[in-house]
Amino acid sequence: MSKNVKDTSDLIRAKAGEAPVSIGLILGSGLGHIADSVDGVSIPYADLPGFPHTGVSGHKANLVIGDLEGVRVAVFGGRSHYYESGKGDAMRVPLEVVKELGATTMVATNAAGSLQADMPTGSIMALSDHINFSGLNPLIGEPTDLRFVPMMDCYDPSIRAAMADAAKAEDVEMHSGVYAWYSGPSFETVAEIKAIKILGADAVGMSTVPEVILARFLGLKAAAISAITNMAAGMSDEAISHEHTKAMAPLGAAKLEKVLRRWLRDQSS
Repeated sequence: MSKNVKDTSDLIRAKAGEAPVSIGLILGSGLGHIADSVDGVSIPYADLPGFPHTGVSGHKANLVIGDLEGVRVAVFGGRSHYYESGKGDAMRVPLEVVKELGATTMVATNAAGSLQADMPTGSIMALSDHINFSGLNPLIGEPTDLRFVPMMDCYDPSIRAAMADAAKAEDVEMHSGVYAWYSGPSFETVAEIKAIKILGADAVGMSTVPEVILARFLGLKAAAISAITNMAAGMSDEAISHEHTKAMAPLGAAKLEKVLRRWLRDQSS
């Protein structure tokens, strides 16, 4: 553990208390309101050494430590994307910190475009696997042999099964599928979407995969859910834009929040 991670972890404990965190939760575009439901302490990223200063509208750059549905969580109100800085490992320190605080699991959420006609805007999708279409990797430059991380079942099967049970209990339809990571910030072309679909992707987005790779590198269990905010390029007549993404995110966010809350309650019971 680096001194930076220790110092940041100590700073967080001084503000939020010594009780260990159980789960780290990364919120995607339009999902930041979930952090407001946590009974705890909110700390701006700017006050935390090594944390990224995310500049994407729709993200709240705060770390919230506290109780959510009976589980002590560390909620990241925003993430740093590769397209903001060109750094694939921008979320490494935050994830190292959340592990140091005691977390054994990381759950990521994101806004994504659908490649499947039966998964329209407003749907949610649990990630069963991913395709690193960008070809980038947050472990480039890691000097140890720990960089050779096995990625089979990187989206923990037991967590996915528990989340599927939670969705069923809440009467929420939750799809399951493969997510393709595209670096952004420009959206994908029609030809790229056709290629990604042929490769086996069900949804596409600009985040999550780096955090999942880092989580597995750090020994954290990982899971992720997408809120479908649009049909991917060429799949419909929708005008795709970041503003459209933010406007549509609440449609899936309400379903996603129900599933997350039920899953957390099941963890605490």
